[in-house]
Amino acid sequence: MIDHARDLVSVREATDRLLTAAAKLDNASVAEPSRLPGWSRGHVLAHIARNADALVNVLQGRPMYVSATARDADIERDAPRPLDVQLTDVRESGSRFQEAGAAPADWTRTVELRNGVTDAAARVPFRRWVEVELHHVDLGIGYELEDLPAEFVEREIDFLADRFTGHADVPPIRLTDGTHAWSTGREADAAEVTVRGAAPDLLGWLAGRRDGAGLTAEGGALPALPPL
Repeated sequence: MIDHARDLVSVREATDRLLTAAAKLDNASVAEPSRLPGWSRGHVLAHIARNADALVNVLQGRPMYVSATARDADIERDAPRPLDVQLTDVRESGSRFQEAGAAPADWTRTVELRNGVTDAAARVPFRRWVEVELHHVDLGIGYELEDLPAEFVEREIDFLADRFTGHADVPPIRLTDGTHAWSTGREADAAEVTVRGAAPDLLGWLAGRRDGAGLTAEGGALPALPPL
């Protein structure tokens, strides 16, 4: 069972880590490229803030974004802002998300996200946790996949493996870090490929943050994963 209240605490802690780390930047470094192609660190910080407000919309029954065009325009608008403005926005939008999450609600209800995706309301705090943690890594300021909380890594691998389950372009795969195992890809009686590696490397590959060089594949080549 999803513990949304516990996940809200994890979101707050992750946001605090990000804000503490990003406060060591300056205006010049915010304008430098992030690890996401075509995005500066300012783009990443702007996205983190706007995503918080978008998930408030989701929790309160409004469309997540007015449109894809508006989403992208908001990020482009906010990306060039000075560091202090960026950090204030991340902090205040994060607080708005926490307030929305603390409001009495039916957490078993289904909510709609982007592109017609639906999920249980109780999973929204975890989705926000994902945004904060992975984009902290994307900033390229010393926070790596290996620094992510172990619980988060395990749950995000499980979440991403589930997203690729049944995907026609992904062969049946067994994933393992030597302690835990996951299945993903097309339905089959047995996996075609077993992918082994450290949990952060598995997460990085599934999330499109690493090319899989730290993984080993048995039964065939490391499969190419479609974009999330």
